[in-house]
Amino acid sequence: MADFNPIRLWKRFLALPNDDLGKTLVFAFLITFVASVIVSVAAVTLTPFYQQNLDRERQARMEEMVASLSVMSDILSELKIDDFDVRIVDLSSGTFAKDIDPTSYNQREAARDPNQSLSLPRDSDTAGIRQRANFAPVYILRRDQALELIVFPVRGVGYQSMLYAFLALEADANTIAGLSFYEQGETPGVGARITEPDWQALWPGKTLADENGDIRISVVRGSGQGRFEVDGISGATRTGNGVSNMLHFWLGDFGFGPFLKRIQAGEIRL
Repeated sequence: MADFNPIRLWKRFLALPNDDLGKTLVFAFLITFVASVIVSVAAVTLTPFYQQNLDRERQARMEEMVASLSVMSDILSELKIDDFDVRIVDLSSGTFAKDIDPTSYNQREAARDPNQSLSLPRDSDTAGIRQRANFAPVYILRRDQALELIVFPVRGVGYQSMLYAFLALEADANTIAGLSFYEQGETPGVGARITEPDWQALWPGKTLADENGDIRISVVRGSGQGRFEVDGISGATRTGNGVSNMLHFWLGDFGFGPFLKRIQAGEIRL
Protein backbone atom coordinates (compact mmCIF):
# COMPACT_ATOMS: atom_id res chain seq x y z
CA MET A 1 0.00 0.00 0.00
CA ALA A 2 1.39 3.39 -0.95
CA ASP A 3 2.31 5.67 1.93
CA PHE A 4 -0.32 8.28 2.75
CA ASN A 5 1.11 11.65 1.73
CA PRO A 6 -1.20 14.62 2.54
CA ILE A 7 1.11 17.08 0.74
CA ARG A 8 0.88 15.07 -2.48
CA LEU A 9 -2.88 14.79 -2.14
CA TRP A 10 -3.15 18.56 -1.58
CA LYS A 11 -1.09 19.25 -4.70
CA ARG A 12 -3.28 16.90 -6.72
CA PHE A 13 -6.32 18.69 -5.36
CA LEU A 14 -4.93 22.10 -6.31
CA ALA A 15 -4.21 20.80 -9.82
CA LEU A 16 -7.91 20.18 -10.41
CA PRO A 17 -9.63 22.65 -12.77
CA ASN A 18 -11.00 25.74 -11.04
CA ASP A 19 -14.51 24.93 -12.26
CA ASP A 20 -14.42 21.49 -10.62
CA LEU A 21 -17.43 21.21 -8.28
CA GLY A 22 -15.54 19.37 -5.56
CA LYS A 23 -12.72 21.92 -5.54
CA THR A 24 -15.25 24.79 -5.35
CA LEU A 25 -17.09 23.23 -2.40
CA VAL A 26 -13.89 22.49 -0.46
CA PHE A 27 -12.58 26.06 -0.88
CA ALA A 28 -15.99 27.48 0.08
CA PHE A 29 -15.93 25.38 3.26
CA LEU A 30 -12.35 26.38 4.10
CA ILE A 31 -13.05 30.09 3.60
CA THR A 32 -16.22 29.90 5.73
CA PHE A 33 -14.41 27.96 8.47
CA VAL A 34 -11.47 30.39 8.63
CA ALA A 35 -13.80 33.41 8.61
CA SER A 36 -15.89 31.97 11.46
CA VAL A 37 -12.77 31.32 13.52
CA ILE A 38 -11.57 34.90 12.97
CA VAL A 39 -14.97 36.33 13.92
CA SER A 40 -15.18 34.14 17.04
CA VAL A 41 -11.70 35.10 18.20
CA ALA A 42 -12.40 38.78 17.54
CA ALA A 43 -15.69 38.61 19.46
CA VAL A 44 -14.06 37.02 22.51
CA THR A 45 -11.09 39.38 22.38
CA LEU A 46 -13.05 42.60 21.87
CA THR A 47 -15.97 41.94 24.24
CA PRO A 48 -14.19 43.40 27.31
CA PHE A 49 -13.30 46.56 25.35
CA TYR A 50 -16.88 46.86 24.09
CA GLN A 51 -18.21 46.55 27.64
CA GLN A 52 -15.75 49.19 28.88
CA ASN A 53 -16.82 51.59 26.12
CA LEU A 54 -20.49 50.88 26.92
CA ASP A 55 -19.91 51.57 30.62
CA ARG A 56 -18.17 54.85 29.79
CA GLU A 57 -21.02 55.85 27.46
CA ARG A 58 -23.61 55.00 30.12
CA GLN A 59 -21.76 57.05 32.74
CA ALA A 60 -21.30 59.96 30.32
CA ARG A 61 -25.01 59.98 29.49
CA MET A 62 -25.95 60.06 33.16
CA GLU A 63 -23.52 62.92 33.77
CA GLU A 64 -24.95 64.83 30.79
CA MET A 65 -28.48 64.31 32.07
CA VAL A 66 -27.60 65.45 35.58
CA ALA A 67 -25.74 68.46 34.17
CA SER A 68 -28.82 69.48 32.18
CA LEU A 69 -31.22 69.45 35.11
CA SER A 70 -32.13 72.87 36.43
CA VAL A 71 -32.61 71.48 39.93
CA MET A 72 -28.94 70.50 39.91
CA SER A 73 -27.34 73.62 38.48
CA ASP A 74 -26.37 75.07 41.85
CA ILE A 75 -24.72 71.95 43.25
CA LEU A 76 -22.87 70.46 40.28
CA SER A 77 -19.68 72.24 41.26
CA GLU A 78 -19.52 70.25 44.48
CA LEU A 79 -21.01 66.92 43.39
CA LYS A 80 -19.85 64.22 40.99
CA ILE A 81 -21.58 61.16 39.59
CA ASP A 82 -19.85 59.11 42.30
CA ASP A 83 -21.91 60.99 44.90
CA PHE A 84 -24.93 58.95 43.90
CA ASP A 85 -25.82 56.33 46.48
CA VAL A 86 -26.37 53.14 44.48
CA ARG A 87 -28.87 50.69 45.99
CA ILE A 88 -30.28 47.43 44.67
CA VAL A 89 -34.07 47.06 44.64
CA ASP A 90 -36.01 43.81 44.77
CA LEU A 91 -38.53 44.59 42.03
CA SER A 92 -41.14 42.11 43.26
CA SER A 93 -41.36 43.46 46.81
CA GLY A 94 -40.29 47.05 46.17
CA THR A 95 -37.75 46.87 49.00
CA PHE A 96 -33.99 47.20 49.12
CA ALA A 97 -31.99 43.99 48.69
CA LYS A 98 -29.50 43.48 51.50
CA ASP A 99 -27.15 40.81 50.14
CA ILE A 100 -26.25 42.13 46.68
CA ASP A 101 -23.17 44.26 46.05
CA PRO A 102 -24.20 47.21 43.80
CA THR A 103 -20.64 47.55 42.46
CA SER A 104 -20.61 44.05 40.99
CA TYR A 105 -24.26 43.51 40.08
CA ASN A 106 -24.95 43.39 36.32
CA GLN A 107 -28.63 43.78 35.53
CA ARG A 108 -28.26 42.81 31.85
CA GLU A 109 -26.53 39.55 32.66
CA ALA A 110 -29.08 38.80 35.37
CA ALA A 111 -31.93 39.32 32.89
CA ARG A 112 -30.44 36.59 30.67
CA ASP A 113 -30.13 34.12 33.55
CA PRO A 114 -33.37 32.16 34.23
CA ASN A 115 -32.31 31.77 37.87
CA GLN A 116 -32.01 35.53 38.33
CA SER A 117 -34.90 36.76 36.23
CA LEU A 118 -38.62 36.54 35.61
CA SER A 119 -40.22 35.44 32.36
CA LEU A 120 -42.85 38.10 31.76
CA PRO A 121 -46.47 37.38 30.76
CA ARG A 122 -46.99 38.59 27.21
CA ASP A 123 -49.94 40.82 28.11
CA SER A 124 -47.88 42.56 30.83
CA ASP A 125 -44.66 42.94 28.85
CA THR A 126 -45.42 46.34 27.36
CA ALA A 127 -41.67 47.08 27.07
CA GLY A 128 -41.12 43.96 24.95
CA ILE A 129 -38.14 42.75 27.00
CA ARG A 130 -39.44 39.19 27.66
CA GLN A 131 -37.14 38.60 30.66
CA ARG A 132 -36.81 40.98 33.62
CA ALA A 133 -34.05 40.71 36.18
CA ASN A 134 -35.31 40.15 39.72
CA PHE A 135 -33.24 43.06 41.00
CA ALA A 136 -32.32 46.48 39.61
CA PRO A 137 -30.08 49.35 40.71
CA VAL A 138 -31.39 52.78 41.63
CA TYR A 139 -29.24 55.89 42.02
CA ILE A 140 -30.12 58.22 44.89
CA LEU A 141 -28.73 61.73 45.22
CA ARG A 142 -29.02 63.74 48.42
CA ARG A 143 -27.92 67.22 49.35
CA ASP A 144 -27.59 68.25 53.00
CA GLN A 145 -29.44 65.07 53.99
CA ALA A 146 -32.36 65.98 51.72
CA LEU A 147 -33.34 63.85 48.72
CA GLU A 148 -32.66 65.56 45.38
CA LEU A 149 -33.02 62.88 42.70
CA ILE A 150 -33.88 59.22 42.16
CA VAL A 151 -32.52 57.78 38.91
CA PHE A 152 -33.80 54.54 37.40
CA PRO A 153 -32.29 52.52 34.53
CA VAL A 154 -35.03 51.59 32.04
CA ARG A 155 -35.12 49.75 28.73
CA GLY A 156 -37.65 48.73 26.11
CA VAL A 157 -38.15 47.94 22.45
CA GLY A 158 -38.40 50.88 20.07
CA TYR A 159 -39.00 50.71 16.32
CA GLN A 160 -35.92 48.67 15.38
CA SER A 161 -33.76 48.44 18.49
CA MET A 162 -33.67 48.09 22.25
CA LEU A 163 -33.72 51.49 23.95
CA TYR A 164 -31.68 52.04 27.12
CA ALA A 165 -32.19 55.15 29.22
CA PHE A 166 -31.98 56.78 32.63
CA LEU A 167 -35.17 58.23 34.09
CA ALA A 168 -34.60 60.80 36.85
CA LEU A 169 -37.39 61.75 39.25
CA GLU A 170 -37.58 64.58 41.72
CA ALA A 171 -38.01 64.00 45.45
CA ASP A 172 -41.80 63.53 45.17
CA ALA A 173 -41.14 60.38 43.07
CA ASN A 174 -43.74 61.59 40.56
CA THR A 175 -42.22 64.58 38.77
CA ILE A 176 -39.76 63.88 35.96
CA ALA A 177 -36.42 65.64 36.29
CA GLY A 178 -34.96 64.17 33.11
CA LEU A 179 -34.88 61.32 30.61
CA SER A 180 -31.61 60.45 28.86
CA PHE A 181 -31.01 57.67 26.31
CA TYR A 182 -27.50 56.23 26.30
CA GLU A 183 -27.93 53.32 23.87
CA GLN A 184 -30.27 52.85 20.91
CA GLY A 185 -30.26 51.84 17.25
CA GLU A 186 -33.22 53.75 15.85
CA THR A 187 -33.33 55.31 12.37
CA PRO A 188 -30.79 58.15 12.10
CA GLY A 189 -32.47 61.54 11.75
CA VAL A 190 -35.85 60.11 12.76
CA GLY A 191 -36.25 57.81 15.76
CA ALA A 192 -32.65 58.41 16.81
CA ARG A 193 -33.66 61.99 17.63
CA ILE A 194 -34.69 60.72 21.07
CA THR A 195 -31.05 61.35 22.00
CA GLU A 196 -31.14 65.02 20.94
CA PRO A 197 -30.99 67.60 23.77
CA ASP A 198 -33.96 69.57 22.40
CA TRP A 199 -36.29 66.57 22.63
CA GLN A 200 -34.97 65.41 25.98
CA ALA A 201 -35.52 68.96 27.28
CA LEU A 202 -39.28 68.40 26.90
CA TRP A 203 -39.36 65.90 29.79
CA PRO A 204 -38.39 67.84 32.94
CA GLY A 205 -41.48 68.93 34.87
CA LYS A 206 -43.80 66.33 33.36
CA THR A 207 -45.83 64.15 35.72
CA LEU A 208 -45.83 60.35 35.79
CA ALA A 209 -49.15 59.52 37.43
CA ASP A 210 -52.46 61.20 38.20
CA GLU A 211 -54.13 61.57 41.59
CA ASN A 212 -55.40 57.98 41.41
CA GLY A 213 -51.89 56.62 40.89
CA ASP A 214 -52.51 55.68 37.25
CA ILE A 215 -49.45 56.11 35.01
CA ARG A 216 -50.38 58.74 32.43
CA ILE A 217 -47.07 59.94 30.96
CA SER A 218 -46.79 59.28 27.23
CA VAL A 219 -45.28 60.46 23.95
CA VAL A 220 -48.10 61.63 21.69
CA ARG A 221 -48.41 62.35 17.99
CA GLY A 222 -47.94 66.05 17.36
CA SER A 223 -47.71 68.50 20.23
CA GLY A 224 -48.18 67.33 23.79
CA GLN A 225 -50.82 69.04 25.90
CA GLY A 226 -50.60 69.25 29.66
CA ARG A 227 -48.36 67.67 32.24
CA PHE A 228 -48.72 64.04 31.08
CA GLU A 229 -47.87 64.45 27.38
CA VAL A 230 -44.57 64.88 25.52
CA ASP A 231 -44.32 65.99 21.88
CA GLY A 232 -43.88 63.17 19.40
CA ILE A 233 -41.13 63.14 16.78
CA SER A 234 -42.33 63.52 13.20
CA GLY A 235 -41.98 60.22 11.33
CA ALA A 236 -41.05 58.31 14.49
CA THR A 237 -44.44 57.29 15.89
CA ARG A 238 -43.32 53.72 16.62
CA THR A 239 -40.23 54.93 18.46
CA GLY A 240 -42.40 57.28 20.51
CA ASN A 241 -44.79 54.45 21.29
CA GLY A 242 -41.81 52.37 22.37
CA VAL A 243 -40.71 55.09 24.79
CA SER A 244 -44.23 55.32 26.24
CA ASN A 245 -44.54 51.54 26.58
CA MET A 246 -41.10 51.34 28.19
CA LEU A 247 -41.98 53.90 30.84
CA HIS A 248 -45.38 52.38 31.56
CA PHE A 249 -43.73 49.00 32.12
CA TRP A 250 -40.91 50.19 34.38
CA LEU A 251 -43.23 52.42 36.40
CA GLY A 252 -45.78 49.62 36.74
CA ASP A 253 -46.19 46.50 38.84
CA PHE A 254 -43.46 44.49 37.09
CA GLY A 255 -40.97 47.36 37.25
CA PHE A 256 -40.24 49.99 39.88
CA GLY A 257 -43.94 50.52 40.65
CA PRO A 258 -43.92 48.69 44.02
CA PHE A 259 -40.78 50.60 45.05
CA LEU A 260 -42.30 53.97 44.09
CA LYS A 261 -45.52 53.18 45.96
CA ARG A 262 -43.53 52.42 49.12
CA ILE A 263 -41.69 55.73 48.78
CA GLN A 264 -44.90 57.70 48.26
CA ALA A 265 -46.56 55.89 51.21
CA GLY A 266 -43.64 56.77 53.47
CA GLU A 267 -42.66 53.13 53.97
CA ILE A 268 -39.20 53.80 52.49
CA ARG A 269 -37.32 56.96 53.35
CA LEU A 270 -34.49 57.91 51.04
